[in-house]
Amino acid sequence: MTDTLEPTTVDDAAGFAARDAAEIVAELTLEEKASLTSGASFWTTKAVERAGVPSIVLTDGPHGVRLQRGSADHLGIGDSVPATCFPPAVALGSTFDPELLERVGRALGEEARAEGVGVLLGPGINIKRSPLCGRNFEYLSEDPLVSGVLGSALVTGLQSQGVGASLKHFAANNQEHDRMRASSDVDPRPLREIYLRGFQRVVEDAQPWTVMCSYNRINGVYASEDPWLLTSVLRDEWGFEGLVVSDWGAVNDRVAGLPAGLDLEMPASDGRTDAQLVAAVRDGRLAESALDLAATRAVELAQKAVAGADADAAYDVDAHHALAREAAARGAVLLRNEGGLLPLDASKSVAVIGAFAETPRYQGAGSSLINPTRLDTALGAITEAAGEANVAYAAGFTIDGDAAADAALAADAVALAATKDVAVLFLGLPAAAESEGFDREHLQLPASQLALVEAVRAANPNTVVVLANGGVVELPFAGDVPAILEGWLGGQAGGSGIADVLYGVVNPSGRLAETIPLRLEDTPAFLDFPGEFGHVRYGEGLFVGYRWYDARDAAVRYPFGHGLSYTTFGYSGLSVEQDAAGLTVRVTVENTGARDGREVVQVYTGLAGSAVQRAPRSLAGFASVGLAAGESREVEVRVRREDLAYWDVRVDRWVVEGGELAVEVGASSRDIRLTGGVAIDGDDVRLPLSMESSIADVMADPIAGPAAAAALASLAGGMADTDVFTDEGMAKMMASFPIGRLVGFPGIPVSYEQIEQLIAAANAGTAQASQA
Repeated sequence: MTDTLEPTTVDDAAGFAARDAAEIVAELTLEEKASLTSGASFWTTKAVERAGVPSIVLTDGPHGVRLQRGSADHLGIGDSVPATCFPPAVALGSTFDPELLERVGRALGEEARAEGVGVLLGPGINIKRSPLCGRNFEYLSEDPLVSGVLGSALVTGLQSQGVGASLKHFAANNQEHDRMRASSDVDPRPLREIYLRGFQRVVEDAQPWTVMCSYNRINGVYASEDPWLLTSVLRDEWGFEGLVVSDWGAVNDRVAGLPAGLDLEMPASDGRTDAQLVAAVRDGRLAESALDLAATRAVELAQKAVAGADADAAYDVDAHHALAREAAARGAVLLRNEGGLLPLDASKSVAVIGAFAETPRYQGAGSSLINPTRLDTALGAITEAAGEANVAYAAGFTIDGDAAADAALAADAVALAATKDVAVLFLGLPAAAESEGFDREHLQLPASQLALVEAVRAANPNTVVVLANGGVVELPFAGDVPAILEGWLGGQAGGSGIADVLYGVVNPSGRLAETIPLRLEDTPAFLDFPGEFGHVRYGEGLFVGYRWYDARDAAVRYPFGHGLSYTTFGYSGLSVEQDAAGLTVRVTVENTGARDGREVVQVYTGLAGSAVQRAPRSLAGFASVGLAAGESREVEVRVRREDLAYWDVRVDRWVVEGGELAVEVGASSRDIRLTGGVAIDGDDVRLPLSMESSIADVMADPIAGPAAAAALASLAGGMADTDVFTDEGMAKMMASFPIGRLVGFPGIPVSYEQIEQLIAAANAGTAQASQA
């Protein structure tokens, strides 16, 4: 347990938590109110003891409680209290299982409460725009639906234990290069449909206690001082009720940021920016009501933390380790298994090769680094599963890439591989290759490891490659080895989780939450990452991840949603029903193999002939379903109507486009098993007409359309002797012609004034219809 500032008795705590926060703030001095909106130290908020307002602790997550001992600062990473290191988001995202992630969230909440933590800084749900982003291991997916659904589950689980979540990093924080200053320049549709959609889902479904604003600028404006982002969108549109906290050091201008919606600056500024707020209020540059609002939200956060605190709280270390092991196994993705090499037979001899088997890479580097309660190794777990007599180990390479040492180690490993029934080769990225604070330079595994794969495969055709990496890597050997298991960063029990999958204790059910490309040059953001001169243009627009590859029918190494099992699944009986809230998609899934297993049923939708740019298919729903061998079950997936909408830039709102919606159900974005459809009723979008409206716009109007059609017919008739102006050609040419310019053509039977009157009548009719 760690000491935190809190009311001195249970009665004091209950009394503070029950009071009206605005009344407490009304009793404070200007200086006290300002003090509540910045940190007291690196990890604590300020107290106002005379008013009974306590300090609370915020600490790093998101996959474990990284609480510093005593007065240790941010850099004292190795001096944090022991905590369960659960698999980072890169592995949790591949489970596609909100129920499992809610259990992980509850466990995180139990540990945070036991350590006196009021807010755990996570989850991170930013989109994996480029596989080069150094912080991708902390994020869930390249898809906003996966990020939103799984992020909501983590928040729900965490906050069920009386500990607040901090949803981060809001928003468009998709690279580490120049992250404190760079502007993410994103057009409105991709900003809404890709980069904000997951945040919207978590806010609306789970109401995190806090949202953490990102370092970067968005379209030129710092996130920490953007009223459109922090107030108009987050609060007015989505209904966020909590507190907005800055990322640590993200505040550019506190006086500008506070009225924009930034409530709490972290960490401490030694009172410097508090004084700026006080001075701004006194000289009239800042309304005191804005400061009152931020201070009230700070008090409300403290009240939630006090209400959730329990001085006697504890947690079961063994149970949490077991949960971490379950999550690690569930997040592992079996990419390839030719000839059924996996699962391994425990009676077979195994050459375990690769330094990561003995010295695991199990979490990312940077602010989320957890001091684990224990640490399983794959070598130890495999030895336990198969027995010491059947297992031999060779390092094969050095983690730091010592070329001279690698050559000798590789020779020993190849010799060992030739003597065993199976070679299990553990490869991965060293911590120096991917971390918070910088981006990766390429997607390649170290050259010594690639050479080792080739040599071991030549010595033993029964080679299994197990990967440890926080972001996807190129896999040039994918066609040369019979089995590949993507283990990601598996947390403290990752070694045991991988052994469970290798030996069939757990049937693999992980699915790729991000596409594995053939090469870096194929990726959507390749030409626009990481930008230049403080700006990064999101030039791929909506086409992030699988949307990009599917739109171009481009080859990938492994597609989004892909993952194999030790059993097989059959799909049948697709039905789609529509109601006012969306779609109900039902499909019968049968485990047609001899092993119990788990399938991730994925529902994609698409709209051919759309009026707006769209990907061929977008994930609209999913379900993780456990089935016993031979079991058959009808699986129901709900698709929310709002998840079928696009952002209409003409009216600045979500719009569902009507038409025949394709509904595809499958095991990945490239493995569609069943296809159906449903006629969707679209939302009514009627734009006011003007003299600049196109003829197509006017002709679509029920009032102005008939007159415009007559005028166009007259124009076509007057040019009937010209082959270019056939009826079809004329219609195509004139569709985008501004209606107000028709009067410039001889023979048009209407005047400019008549067109103005027609437009006015059409707009009046539209207004009456909308009021009705």
